[in-house]
Amino acid sequence: MDSTISPAPLRTHRKRFFLLTTLLVSFALTSLSQADVVRPAPDFVWMKSGGRGASLHTLRGQPVILIVAKSPRQRIFRAQVGQLQKVYRLLGDKKAVAIAAFTEEPGVIRSNIPFVVAANPGAVASAYGVSGNFAIFILGKDGNIDLVNDRVIPGQRILDVINNSFVVQRDNRRSE
Repeated sequence: MDSTISPAPLRTHRKRFFLLTTLLVSFALTSLSQADVVRPAPDFVWMKSGGRGASLHTLRGQPVILIVAKSPRQRIFRAQVGQLQKVYRLLGDKKAVAIAAFTEEPGVIRSNIPFVVAANPGAVASAYGVSGNFAIFILGKDGNIDLVNDRVIPGQRILDVINNSFVVQRDNRRSE
C-alpha cells in the first residue's frame, strides 16, 4: 500500500485551515476594536471645591481611584490612604484623581492627598455594588473599572494597574 496522501485531500485541509484562520483573525480584530469600554464605571456626581457638582464623565482621560468606606475614621480607609501617600507624587504625575464616598459618616480626610467627595455616597455604593464596609476601585482613563477590591491595595499595585491599563497599552502600541 502506498502511504502518500493524494493532492486533493491535502488541498481540502489547506482550505479548511485557511478558512478557520481567517475566521479567528477577523473575530480577534472585531473583539479588539470593541474593547474600548469593557466594564464601564457607573457615572456619579462629585463635589468640586466651589460646592458645585461635576460628573465622573468629566474626568475621562484621567485615572480615578474611588474609595467607598463608612467613614474617614475607619481603620481600613486610613490604611488605604497610607498606601496612597507612599506613591502620591507618582499618582500626581499620572494626573490620578482620588474620590471618597462615605456611606455612613462624612468627615475630614487627614491626608496630603487632595480627595474629592461623592455627592451621594449611598447611590455610589449601590451603583458599584458595594455591600460591605470598604471597597476600592481603579478606573482607567477610558472609563473602565480596571480593579476592584474590598481590601487595602498596596500603593505600588495601584500604580501598576494605572500604568498597564488598556488605554496605556493601546497608546504605547500606536507610538511604536
